[in-house]
Amino acid sequence: MTFDLETIGAGLPVADTIAQLPELIEQTGTLVVEAPPGTGKTTLVPPALANHTGGKVLVTAPRRVAVRAAYRRLRQLSGSDAVGYSIRGEHVPGSAVEFVTPGVLLRRLLADPELEGVAAVAVDEVHERQIDTDLILGMLVELAQLRDDLRVAAMSATLDANRYSELLGGAAVLSTPAVTHPLEYEHAPHEGRLTGSREFYCHLGEQALRAVEKRGESALVFVPGVREVEQVVAVTGGLPLHGRLESAEQDAALTPRAQPRIVVSTAVAESSLTVPGVRIVVDSGLSRVPRRDALRNMTGLITVSEAKSTADQRAGRAGREGPGLVIRAFSESDYRHLTPHITPEIQTADLTDAALTLACWGTPRGEGLPLLDPPPAAAITAAEATLRGIGAVTEAGHATEHGRQLARMPVDPRLGTALLRYGRQAAPIVAALADSPRGDVAQARPDKRQVARFRKLVDDRGPATAGQVIAAAFPAQVARLVGEEYLLASGTRARLPGDLGLGGEWLAVAEVSRTGARATIRAGARLTEQQALEAVGVEEALVAELVDGKIRGRQVRRAGAIELSSTPTRVPADKAAEALAETVTVSDFTFSERAQALRDRIDFLHERVGEPWASTSGADVTPELVQVARGTPIHKVDMYPAMQRLLPWPEAARLDELAPERLAVPSGSRPRISYADGRPTVRVKLQECFGLASSPECAGVRVLFHLLSPAGRPLAVTDDLASFWEGPYQDVRKEMRGRYPKHPWPEDPWTAQATARTKRRS
Repeated sequence: MTFDLETIGAGLPVADTIAQLPELIEQTGTLVVEAPPGTGKTTLVPPALANHTGGKVLVTAPRRVAVRAAYRRLRQLSGSDAVGYSIRGEHVPGSAVEFVTPGVLLRRLLADPELEGVAAVAVDEVHERQIDTDLILGMLVELAQLRDDLRVAAMSATLDANRYSELLGGAAVLSTPAVTHPLEYEHAPHEGRLTGSREFYCHLGEQALRAVEKRGESALVFVPGVREVEQVVAVTGGLPLHGRLESAEQDAALTPRAQPRIVVSTAVAESSLTVPGVRIVVDSGLSRVPRRDALRNMTGLITVSEAKSTADQRAGRAGREGPGLVIRAFSESDYRHLTPHITPEIQTADLTDAALTLACWGTPRGEGLPLLDPPPAAAITAAEATLRGIGAVTEAGHATEHGRQLARMPVDPRLGTALLRYGRQAAPIVAALADSPRGDVAQARPDKRQVARFRKLVDDRGPATAGQVIAAAFPAQVARLVGEEYLLASGTRARLPGDLGLGGEWLAVAEVSRTGARATIRAGARLTEQQALEAVGVEEALVAELVDGKIRGRQVRRAGAIELSSTPTRVPADKAAEALAETVTVSDFTFSERAQALRDRIDFLHERVGEPWASTSGADVTPELVQVARGTPIHKVDMYPAMQRLLPWPEAARLDELAPERLAVPSGSRPRISYADGRPTVRVKLQECFGLASSPECAGVRVLFHLLSPAGRPLAVTDDLASFWEGPYQDVRKEMRGRYPKHPWPEDPWTAQATARTKRRS
C-alpha cells in the first residue's frame, strides 16, 4: 500500500524535510534522522520509508507505552489496518509498518538474522543509550552489510549526529529544526530533593497546582519512578503516565481536554511521547538509572541527578505549542553543574542479558560488533560468569543450546532458567520477579496475562516454592541469618527491614539494593536449609587468617561465602598465600603516604572515568600475601607496587594528565592535590591563585580550593574561582587588607597583571 504522507504529516514540522528522505537514504542505505520531540519524526518517517522501499518497515521505540501510542497515532492518521505493533504479550499485525520494543526486535534478529520480509528498520530514540537499542544498531549495521536491500535509520530528538553517521557507514543526516516558543524559567529548590523525601514530592505537586491555577494551562511533572508518580498524583489529583499502566490509563493522560490538567510522568514523556496541551513543565531534576556494584555483585536502579541534556529536553516540552513556563526544583547553580550527557546504559548496568544476546549473535563479549561504546571488560566478565553458572555459555563465551533457548524467552535468562527448571507452577513467581516485587514474593499478585504467557513456554514439573524458584534464578543471593544481618552466598551482608514480612534463618533474596554503604534486602522468600544448599552447592576449602601477626588455618565447609562448619588445621607453607587470599583484603594492609596518594588517584579515575581504571579494592595482592606468608609483618609490606600494577597500559601514561599530583598555580608554586575525598582538592594561600581566572579541572571535575590567609588560616572554600573573584573575594579583601597590609589584595585578582604585581611585592 502507499501512505498519504501529506495527510499524515499535516501540521508536523518534519513534513517540511521528509521529501529528502529517499535521496539521502539511498546514498549509503542508512540515514540519521535528527528531530526534536514533538516534530513528528516517529509518525511520518516510518510511512515515508514504507512508501520508498515498497516493503515492511519495523520501528523500535524504547518503551511499551511509546509503542502503543505511536501505533495508535499512525493508524488513526492513516486510516490503514496495515499498521500494527508488537510488545511483550500483545500483537496487532501490520503488513506495512509495525512498531516494536527493542526486546521484541532483538529476539526476532536472533530467530531470523536476515529479517526476511523486512525492507527497512527505524530505530527511534537512540539518544537514550539503552543497552538493547545500542545492540540493535550494531547488529543492523552488520546485517546491512550482508543485505544491500535493507535500509536502516537511526532517529533521535538529540544526538551526536556525527558519531551515529560514522557508525552507520557515513550515513546522511536528515535534520528538522526545533519549533519552540519562548520559555520562562523559575527555580524552586527543595532540601529534600537528593534524599527523595515525601516532602519534596509534595513540593513538586504544590508547584504544579500553583502554576496551573495561575496560568490556566496544563502541566507535565517529571519524576524518576512509578512510586514518585503516585506520590505527586496523590497531592495534585493529576493523571499518572508510566509504562506499567493499562492502555486505557495511558490514553487518559495523552488525550487533550478542554480544562487544564496535570500529568505526572516518568522519563517516558521526555522524548518517546508527546503529551498534548502542555505549557508548564515541573522538573524534579532526578532520573532513575541502572547501576551495577561490581564489588558487592549487586545491580539495581538508583536515583541520580539528571543530565543537562535531559533537563533541556524536559524543559522543551513546555514550549512546543506556545510560550511556556519551566519550574525546576533545583537551583541555577545545580543546573550548571549537571553532567552534560546521559551515561550509556552499557557502561553502568548489569550485562547478563546483553552478554547472552552477544553470544547468540556470534560476537561473544561484543568483539567485532560495531558499537558506539564497548561493554566494560569487568562487567562483561561478570555477566559471562553468571551465564556459565546457568549453563548458557561455554568457557569461550559461545552460546549453548540452553543459552539459545533462554535468548528466545521474553524474560531475563536467570528467570528463564528457573522457569525451565520448575515448569508451569513456577510461572506466577517468575512473573512476580519480572515486575520487581517488594517484600515476600510468595504473597505477590503477578499480572495474570503474564503468568499465562510464561505457562505456555514450559511443561508442568510439579509444585515449587517461591524460595526454590528465586534460588534457582539467583543462587548467589541465597542468604543465611548471621547475627542481626543476612550473609549472602556472594559474600555481601545485608539488613532486612522489619516491615517486609520476611524472616527465618534462610532466605532466597530476589532483590538487594545498596543504601549508602549498606546493602538492604527488598524482596525475597523463605527457604529450608536443604533447599538453600541444593541451590548453592557445598564445598570444602582451606582458609587462613592472620591472628596477632600469625597465620591460623581452618578447614571450612561452606555454601558460597556462608560457612556451615569449621575445623582448626595447620596451613602448609606452600598453600599459605593462597589460603590467606580468602580473608586478607587490600584494606588489611598499611599504606604509606606515597602508596595512599596513588591509591586515591586511581580510585578517583575509576569513579570518574571508569574503564580501564580499576577500583583499588579489587587489587591483586598475591605478591604481597607471599611476603606475609614468608614472615613479613603485614604492616611492613610496601603497597606502592600493588597500586602500580593496577595502572592500565597504555593509558597509565595519562595518569598525570587526568589526575596530576600537583597543581601549577600562577605564583610558580605547585601545591599537592589530594583525592582522598573523591575529588581533587588543594589547600593553597589565596595570593598564590592570583591570575587564575577560573577553576582548573581534573578528569572533568573542578578542583576544590581551600583558600588560606597569608598565615595559613582558612578564608574560603570554592570550586568556582570565577564566581569567587566576582563576589565573595571582595568581602575577603576588605577584611584582610587591614590585617595583612604587606600582602597584595588587588581588585582584579583574576588577571595576569595581578600576578605580576604580587610577584614584585613578594
